[in-house]
Amino acid sequence: MLASKKVCVVLPAYNAARTLARTVAEIPRDIVDDIILTDDASGDETLALARRMGLHAIAHEINRGYGGNQKTCYRAALARGADIVVMLHPDYQYTPKLVTAMASMIASEQFDAVLGSRILGTGALTGGMPRYKYLANRALTLVENILLGQKISEYHTGYRAWSRAVLEKLPLLACSDDFVFDNQMLAQALYFGFRVGEISCPTKYFAEASSIDFRRSVVYGLGVLRTAAQFRLQRAGLARTVLFSDGEKVRLAPLLERVA
Repeated sequence: MLASKKVCVVLPAYNAARTLARTVAEIPRDIVDDIILTDDASGDETLALARRMGLHAIAHEINRGYGGNQKTCYRAALARGADIVVMLHPDYQYTPKLVTAMASMIASEQFDAVLGSRILGTGALTGGMPRYKYLANRALTLVENILLGQKISEYHTGYRAWSRAVLEKLPLLACSDDFVFDNQMLAQALYFGFRVGEISCPTKYFAEASSIDFRRSVVYGLGVLRTAAQFRLQRAGLARTVLFSDGEKVRLAPLLERVA
């Protein structure tokens, strides 16, 4: 716990058997109260390994996609009483050693969400990020900062921490089940006025780390631009979209186990 707040780490997993043990070994158990892994119908031993390690493991019988996986993770965290939820990829691309720092920024009540930025400092290229991805990251972030009225260093990191209030408020059921989920969720947090902080985070690109290919990167980039445009149009009162709606029907309900 931190400041009497229950800290939960969620691991949205897909074929992560080769890196799961390394990731979990570095999660700071002195402050983390709960670890939840959702296996998105992996073809390897991810689920069996998670259960042997004593993690709270949830299985998708069919693949629901990266965003669909996170929805299950967050619903489970809410049901299990989490006050602070850190989303960490189990592919060991991001260091688990920053969980304490990220959770502390929320426990201090200075921020509602925290991003582990690969762009602050020199972590991205030093860690092996392909140059085309780095340049696309910088270009998309520039456009988003203009349209969303922010000064965030990176919108595309997969390392994020959220307060319970954020997870209960955002219309996450309106978000995609694909990779653009991350970007939509962050845009929603900004739209509803939550305070977003950042921390410099090194990253590692290696064979076992997950990464989307060029085609899916293009699809993701187009989704990011669409999300930013929707944000700006709704803020200007020129259009309305369910992505930035406010109602119980598009919010996550706590997960009462069994996932089909």
